[in-house]
Amino acid sequence: MANGSSPAAALNVTSSQPHRAQILENPLRTYLLGIIISICGNVLISISLNIQKYAHVRQSQRGSKPYYTSGVWWCGVALMGLGELGNFAAYGFAPASLVAPLGCVSVIGGTLAITGTYVLVNFAPHTTIHITALLVQYYVMNWHFLLYLALEMILFCILLYLYKMRKMKHIIIVMLLVALLASLTVISVKAVSGMITESITGQLQLIYPIFYIMVVVMIASCAFQIKFLNQAMKMFDATEVVPINFVFFTTSAVVAGIVFYEEFEELALLNIFMFLLGCLLSFLGVFLIARNRPKIKLQNPNCISMDKIPRRSHTDKVQPEAQTYGSLAAKLMCNTAGQTDDT
Repeated sequence: MANGSSPAAALNVTSSQPHRAQILENPLRTYLLGIIISICGNVLISISLNIQKYAHVRQSQRGSKPYYTSGVWWCGVALMGLGELGNFAAYGFAPASLVAPLGCVSVIGGTLAITGTYVLVNFAPHTTIHITALLVQYYVMNWHFLLYLALEMILFCILLYLYKMRKMKHIIIVMLLVALLASLTVISVKAVSGMITESITGQLQLIYPIFYIMVVVMIASCAFQIKFLNQAMKMFDATEVVPINFVFFTTSAVVAGIVFYEEFEELALLNIFMFLLGCLLSFLGVFLIARNRPKIKLQNPNCISMDKIPRRSHTDKVQPEAQTYGSLAAKLMCNTAGQTDDT
């Protein structure tokens, strides 16, 4: 050869860096398709979270039946599954570090959120990786991913101990558990989606065991995510859960894309800075939108309003005389209000 290198040597260099050979420039049409699919999926997820929250509120008013016995809740879960299916498909067309932050569109409105999304789309990595089974195996065995996985497992065990054994029901602890699981979900979803896409357009990848390992990781992490997320929706207000979940999920997904898929390795320093700025603007926009939402206070079912009684114009609440249920504190509060009006 003219440059003095043998074909065997060139093949050796290529095989030692499989991820270098597999990175190709992403066509604009494919890139935009991934963005559109992701946006539509996140809008469906936002609607499903509100439906699930409504189901939790309704079940708490009707009695002590578990939330999973509600048909409305299952409709919300089905809608979430459809939205996640859209995100699943989007990971096959666009980088994981871009698909995850696009979740800010699930919170409608906000100039900052829109500006942040625009910055993200323009400065995110514009290259995609043709995911193959051998490439996923190569990424799994990287030492930096193994270190990242070990640290994540230790943190998850600590948080789970605090949540289950010490009964610390703080929203940050619950949402961190969701975010740690989301990191594995993003990695496995992109791997499975990429291998399916490669099997359709190129060589069959479904014959490798790593594909089914990633499928198991994807299903397990998604199931536990739904479990902890529903516990958070049951214990806390949706205006708290949605923005915190968006920030934590986006951060974990971006870190997973950087560590596992090395999506920022070829990115210029300016692009990295602007991408992080776009994430910050999206986080701030979502926070401001959620903070300005009014919280709905449920009326005590043990009391009735005075203005609903004929010929009574008071706005206080009284306990119905024929009612025999309700907590003692609620009865005392209602009777006290009634006695005050009579005097």
